[in-house]
Amino acid sequence: MIELIKKANIDFMGKRKIAFVISGALVLLGIMGIWEISRGKANLGIDFAGGVSLELRFSSPFSLSEIREALRKGGFPDVELQDVPYEQRLILKLKKQKEEIGLLTEEIIGALKTNLPEKEFFVESTTEIGPKVSKRLRNDALWAVAMAVVGILIYITIRFRFRFSLGATIATFHDVITVVGIFYILGKEFNLVVLSALLIIAGYSLTDTVVVFDRIRENIKRNIRDSLEVLINRSINEVLSRTIITSLTTLFAALALYIFGGVAIRDFSLAIIIGVIVGTYSSIFVASPVVLMFGGMESKRK
Repeated sequence: MIELIKKANIDFMGKRKIAFVISGALVLLGIMGIWEISRGKANLGIDFAGGVSLELRFSSPFSLSEIREALRKGGFPDVELQDVPYEQRLILKLKKQKEEIGLLTEEIIGALKTNLPEKEFFVESTTEIGPKVSKRLRNDALWAVAMAVVGILIYITIRFRFRFSLGATIATFHDVITVVGIFYILGKEFNLVVLSALLIIAGYSLTDTVVVFDRIRENIKRNIRDSLEVLINRSINEVLSRTIITSLTTLFAALALYIFGGVAIRDFSLAIIIGVIVGTYSSIFVASPVVLMFGGMESKRK
């Protein structure tokens, strides 16, 4: 493989205390975000909050201000609007904890036709989710992420020693919760699409971490006289070019989706971009230091 950094000799483990401080702040931010999501106070999509989403295509150009005014006259001042540039399409979202969700769709369409008769449009798609379903989806989403982390713990425990599985699990948890925290601070919407991105991030984080762990395990077998810290530093430096190339390749693909993929998958792409960056960081500065910390404890016990 191409070596971007030839004969790298960076003391990654010497910077682990600074990394732990940064990671601790990110995790606290993520915990706050998860707490707000569980309470239903974050910017939840209709998947988790309940409500309706409509996608309309207009036959002529329109402005968001005239659409917003028409909806306000019809009694819907808090509808979220998102236009799709150059396609004359409009996405409307209304979050409502209401059982009769189907009536909202008809009322919104009626308000547009009554107060904006000169603009012809047709409905491309509708999504309607009631409060009971949204609450169950929100709870299932949290369970899905938790089960993914537990599955990773079991898998790595079977493949490596427990200290490795602990490092991989903590790194995966760190990556997922960091993305949640950043999305919460940015005010981004949490929905099923973002949830799928979080699960992808968990898988990517694990893959990147396992590559580093494989090299650490090989070096431990070949160099039993060297200290664990030296072996971990050597292992990370040996796979550094591979890690950078893999991360950049994935990052370029995610950036292409973010720029050209359209508004529907923009938040999904953003989550992947953040996840790739954080995942690369965590495999070096979170997973490996945890192995070093618990490996040192194991050596002392022996």
